[in-house]
Amino acid sequence: MHIQLNGERYELPDGQSVADLLQRLELTGRRLAVELNRDIVPRSQHAATVLVEDDQVEVVHAIGGG
Repeated sequence: MHIQLNGERYELPDGQSVADLLQRLELTGRRLAVELNRDIVPRSQHAATVLVEDDQVEVVHAIGGG
């Protein structure tokens, strides 16, 4: 299936969750926010949130400052 990932077309197998996507991108365990179709997906829901064709996903890295 195809999704939009940070504005770019991205292909991944059917039935993948947000957690699966983050693992494929080697972002597991990092501080980040995930937006799916303009809604924030809480970290506790990453594994349960299954992606479907044409979903729009934005992954934003959290950056600390001082």
